[in-house]
Amino acid sequence: MRILLLGDYSNVHATLAEGLRALGHECVVASDGDKWKGYPRDIDLRREFGLRGNASFVWRLMKALPKFRGYDVVQLINPIFFELKAERLPPLYKYLRRYNGKVLLGAFGMDYYWAYVNTFERPLRYSDFNFADTIRTDREAERYRNDWIGTPKETLNRMIAKDCDGIVAGLYEYWVTYRQFDYKMRFIPFPIKPDGVSSLAANRATQYPISLFVGISKNRSAYKGTDIMLDAARAVQAKYPDKLRLQVAEGVPFVQYQHMMNTSDAILDQLYSYTPAMNSLLAMSKGIVNIGGGEPENYEILGEKELRPIINVQPTFKSCYDAIENLVLHPEILPMLKRQSIEYVRKHHDYIKVAQQYLDFYNAL
Repeated sequence: MRILLLGDYSNVHATLAEGLRALGHECVVASDGDKWKGYPRDIDLRREFGLRGNASFVWRLMKALPKFRGYDVVQLINPIFFELKAERLPPLYKYLRRYNGKVLLGAFGMDYYWAYVNTFERPLRYSDFNFADTIRTDREAERYRNDWIGTPKETLNRMIAKDCDGIVAGLYEYWVTYRQFDYKMRFIPFPIKPDGVSSLAANRATQYPISLFVGISKNRSAYKGTDIMLDAARAVQAKYPDKLRLQVAEGVPFVQYQHMMNTSDAILDQLYSYTPAMNSLLAMSKGIVNIGGGEPENYEILGEKELRPIINVQPTFKSCYDAIENLVLHPEILPMLKRQSIEYVRKHHDYIKVAQQYLDFYNAL
């Protein structure tokens, strides 16, 4: 099978491509590397700022278009699958439809359905856009809401979702917000490729200071709740300066980011999520304990009955503070949580297992 993966978020498509190739299929990733993160890709669609950067991008895109033909499956990371204005993408989408087999849309992150459903229907107890029945009105939430609702991006997203052959949801939350497309949607966990360093964290002796890692995304700290998590961690560190060490990575390339993560015992990530996403899962695969989203729905959609490796927190400062303080006061729980973290990722997110689930879905279509 020939498969084209367009765009990338958090290394999802690059990792999936490795799994698909390991199963004997031809797979091409065309992306911008998720901008400054610099994830691997086969065709570079990075766009630089300025007139020269714009011209270079358009020239490279036009040159690459003939390479986007003749695939059995084309999968889009998002309705904005190229770094172009939404109103310019319908002709390119129709081009992909015309010259390829099946076209799928990924429900992997920010889009119209994520913003609209969580704002107005609110099926989740909390999300990036709501706390129960209260709509979030902070600047970043409003910016994303205004970007996707009542705009050309909404029109594009609705058109592609209705027209495409299938939709893949990578997290429980995204699956919920795309439920109206149940007839052609499937939940498939995110793929993680073990990097061979899991023993570093899992076998490291539990001793003070406990090392806690926080990764900050540019311009998304408040939106993702990292600001609250970091404030809580700093408060605990101030109370127990000899027992907790903080590592904060902000806007660093993926290679450097991983190096910092590898020396940690636990990670803070995604305050408003029900589930661990790529960043948390990568950490867990290394035996690093995730403090973040681990709601019951996360385990239910995976069919997981035994493993509970995630320290689940509610979207409040107190919940984060209490979870971090408890870990500092009871480091004896770390070895068990580290072992369960590795097993959890191996069981549900192994990149080859996940790639096979994608192939089963592609064939079912």
